[in-house]
Amino acid sequence: MSLDAVLNRIDEQMPAATERLLQLLRIPSISTDPAYADHCQAAADWLVSDLQDLGIAAEKRDTPGHPMVVGHVAGTGPHLLFYGHYDVQPADPLDLWERAPFDPAVEPTPQGEVIRGRGASDDKGQLMTFVEACRAYKDVTGSLPCRITFFFEGEEESGSPSLVPFLKENTEELRADVALICDTGLFQSRTPAIVTMLRGLLGEELTITGPDKDLHSGLYGGLAMNPIRVLARILSDLHDDRGRVAVPGFYDGIPELDEAVRAQWAGLAFDHAAFLGEVGLAHPAGEADRTPLEMLWSRPTAEVNGIQGGYTGAGFKTVLPAKASAKVSFRLVQGQDPLRLRAAFRQFVRDRLPPDCSVEFTDHGASAASVMSTDAPAFEAARRALSEEWPEPAAYVGSGGSIPIAGHFKNILGTDAMLIGFGKEDDAIHSPNEKYDMESFHRGIRSWARILDALA
Repeated sequence: MSLDAVLNRIDEQMPAATERLLQLLRIPSISTDPAYADHCQAAADWLVSDLQDLGIAAEKRDTPGHPMVVGHVAGTGPHLLFYGHYDVQPADPLDLWERAPFDPAVEPTPQGEVIRGRGASDDKGQLMTFVEACRAYKDVTGSLPCRITFFFEGEEESGSPSLVPFLKENTEELRADVALICDTGLFQSRTPAIVTMLRGLLGEELTITGPDKDLHSGLYGGLAMNPIRVLARILSDLHDDRGRVAVPGFYDGIPELDEAVRAQWAGLAFDHAAFLGEVGLAHPAGEADRTPLEMLWSRPTAEVNGIQGGYTGAGFKTVLPAKASAKVSFRLVQGQDPLRLRAAFRQFVRDRLPPDCSVEFTDHGASAASVMSTDAPAFEAARRALSEEWPEPAAYVGSGGSIPIAGHFKNILGTDAMLIGFGKEDDAIHSPNEKYDMESFHRGIRSWARILDALA
């Protein structure tokens, strides 16, 4: 089989591939809103039908929430598990969209043509890059190059409540040699990338209680303890003057970055000034002895995401509040145990409570970091294949975000994941006027064809 023949078929079929994506984008599969439950069913049905048209044994699997789509292709060679999600974020605020979010279209822009519509980049367009690569392979050769399992979820944008139970119930069916996840992007919108590090996430909410009711600050101020004052001190103690997190034991067990990875990251020539400048900032605020990419990808963080207490309405009210609360999130890296850190953070808070104050904690989730070893031959084969398609060579990168599915595949299925996506930083995912560049869609399909050829 000539890979060139498959790539030529992709080029010839781009108009048809684009129309298929537009069909899928017209389905408002918003998973978080029960009013759109039937549309989520319709999106799953559309994908089942499309896979079946390729001769793939696919079916819709019911869950307590929205359905999964599972399809299998028998074959020799490695077993690949491809994951994507067909659900999308709500489109609000609608008045900021330049066209109806579920009336997608190809539009010209100064940078080239884009596919405009909710889900174009996150994640329907990305999902369909793999499906279209398989379609071209099947058209040219009559079969797919290896054993493949397709696994599409309908609840990723609403917390994936059915995912872990489904993985545990179907472990043997879904276990594979390597998982492929297409829900990431190009580094700085130009360099093809394989994400090999994902930070974990620990969410905590603390509420400090002092007096049994709000008090008049003139009658009680100076004598009664103010919970906002207590909370402010605790939050200010979270970091030292070098930007390090001050929770005892926070950095225990964290390995230093591999020197080969460090050198590759240095070669990416990340422009942190431009990155921060896009949001009106200029100076890195993390650990003073770390590079900006280390701060973003391989070092842990503690961030205050919200504070509430006292009177926050219009005008002024001289109140000494009974309660004050804050939401704090920790992005975690390899070597950190989220449950151990939860206990350490809570003790850190309790150690700073004065008499007359108490604290209550609310758990907002805990997931460990995911780190994929690039020693497996499949990783380097995929990196070389990506490099052949794009103007710049592909790189192994980290991600400051958390994509729990990669950890679930590792912990439940025992399968390492390669996260390869073609989104760009200006795709406006989760925002009005979401788009996916035609270049990303076209080169993404060709990239997967090259990767399939290399892995098989």
